[in-house]
Amino acid sequence: MTTTTRGPRLPLVHEPRGVSRVIALFDAAVDRRVERVRGNPALDRVMYTASALGDFSLVWHLVNASRALAGDRRVAHAVRVAAVLGVESALVNGPVKSLFRRHRPVWEHERPLRLRTPRTSSFPSGHASSAATAVGLLAERDRLRPLYYGVGAVVACSRVYVRHHHASDVVAGAALGLVLSRAARRAWPMPPVPAGRRGGAR
Repeated sequence: MTTTTRGPRLPLVHEPRGVSRVIALFDAAVDRRVERVRGNPALDRVMYTASALGDFSLVWHLVNASRALAGDRRVAHAVRVAAVLGVESALVNGPVKSLFRRHRPVWEHERPLRLRTPRTSSFPSGHASSAATAVGLLAERDRLRPLYYGVGAVVACSRVYVRHHHASDVVAGAALGLVLSRAARRAWPMPPVPAGRRGGAR
């Protein structure tokens, strides 16, 4: 009888190690939990709609424009939000994403609803960064801030649900957006609301 001596098992080249392995395990764990609720028709509609509205920060520009038309707002407020979102988009979708050539999650089935397929790097999530940036500015001194935070969370999480981003992409994008919104508030303070028109801002 011949015995064969085997050496120590070497890790495959493509196996993630260190921090990359922790991130991969985190992404896989989140995706397994999300997979349990994928396919629910009502939830599909909510998440796919939220993801579509997050394209090009559409939902945030709509909210910003509607605020500008309200009696307690000034055009300067809307200009501030729109300008910062423009800077955020150019920064994240340009130099930041170019530093990370991460592949997006694979979707092997027919989608329940139509959705635009992005061609940029998966890391970080632009939807999450724009949501955090917009919410950080829109919620300032506004009594509707819980609503903004709720919409922002749904838009960001929708990207994992529709499998256009890994969970870590969304976490990184949200963190980046929070940093950008704080920097914007310091560099460009919110103009004061005119006297007699402060009913909606706090």
